[in-house]
Amino acid sequence: MTRFFAALAALSLTATPVLAHGPVDAVASNPPDAPYQKVSDLVPLPSFLPGMGELFVDPATLPAGPFVAYDHDDRVVSTTYMIPISQMNADTNFDNLAVPGGTVDHTDIYYNAGHPGVAEPHIHIVLWHVPVADEASVAE
Repeated sequence: MTRFFAALAALSLTATPVLAHGPVDAVASNPPDAPYQKVSDLVPLPSFLPGMGELFVDPATLPAGPFVAYDHDDRVVSTTYMIPISQMNADTNFDNLAVPGGTVDHTDIYYNAGHPGVAEPHIHIVLWHVPVADEASVAE
């Protein structure tokens, strides 16, 4: 399992330079352009998730995403991938991960036991576009 998390960390770091500037036009403002849809309109989740923000996703990319998150000021704060553990094996690769939210400041990776929309256990790979101190903008 340690090798698994090391691989995910390395993959998330390789995603950092994909976009070396601000968010792509489609997600630069809240709400983002089609095909992105508000996650809370697709599954029974609150409109704003403490710790994550207001989430949008292209339904065609489910369950993995990317999910784009906004804070209360409609600023893009993160891009998140939700990778089901059942899809992780020695043959799994993540190449050219899209980072529609723009430049990545730092990355968090953590386990989630499941929730509406991604019911099975999965890993959240959170590519933060704001400094650690600004994560508080989605705390509540």
